[in-house]
Amino acid sequence: MSRTAIIAGQGALAPSIAARLDNPVIAALEGFSPPMPHQSFRLERLVPFFDWLTTQGVDRVTFAGAVRRPRLDPEAFDPRTASLVPRILAAMQTGDDAALREVVALFEEAGFTVAGTAEIAPELVPGPGILCGEPSAADIDDATRAAEIVEGLGHLDIGQGAVVAQGLCLAVETLPGTEAMLDFVALHRDQRPRLNGPRGVLWKAPKPGQDRRIDLPSIGPDTVGQVARAGLGGVAWQSGGVILLEAEETAEQARAAGVFLWSR
Repeated sequence: MSRTAIIAGQGALAPSIAARLDNPVIAALEGFSPPMPHQSFRLERLVPFFDWLTTQGVDRVTFAGAVRRPRLDPEAFDPRTASLVPRILAAMQTGDDAALREVVALFEEAGFTVAGTAEIAPELVPGPGILCGEPSAADIDDATRAAEIVEGLGHLDIGQGAVVAQGLCLAVETLPGTEAMLDFVALHRDQRPRLNGPRGVLWKAPKPGQDRRIDLPSIGPDTVGQVARAGLGGVAWQSGGVILLEAEETAEQARAAGVFLWSR
């Protein structure tokens, strides 16, 4: 019987995916434990980990949750994984998208099919529509401007989000992530030209040409709370390209905070 392994990171995505699968194997990179029982592994012993997955009947893997680049210990590599060191080190020195493409390639070369969230749980990746609230004409313009910024920066493999208010870019997502970006916006919320004008929009989207089987951006209840604290008017995202976690709770919190949610 074939099984799916969830390569789980931090956050709510891995448990949500696990609930939709029959008898999945849960594994996590050491140091980035998900909120669920799991088998830990180290990148320095990747080939033995592949062997272990095979013994568990795994033929498909999916990646779910947040991780950061681990610090590698040169003395911890086993002989077979050591042959992959040049590829692993080269990948670690590139942008996120290029590094993740190499990770996917290693799993595929080991004989595993790699599936994305949209394939396993399509209901988590909503199509177009306004989930709650109503973006104004100014909000629509800000979302359009933010989408242009993220698309432009995406070719440089920098990030998957931006905040625009009244036509001005307040922040873009970089390595520290969305939470750090929104914390920055909260600290500089008075930079909008008209303090009583449109509050601004958080935009999220995959990078152009990104392999959508891995590292799709996500939003959830925590995102709404951060957006509200930053004084923004809403969240917009590329339909079919962003994971929506805990949709009902996210929408409920957005309505309570006066924040719109728009899959654009």
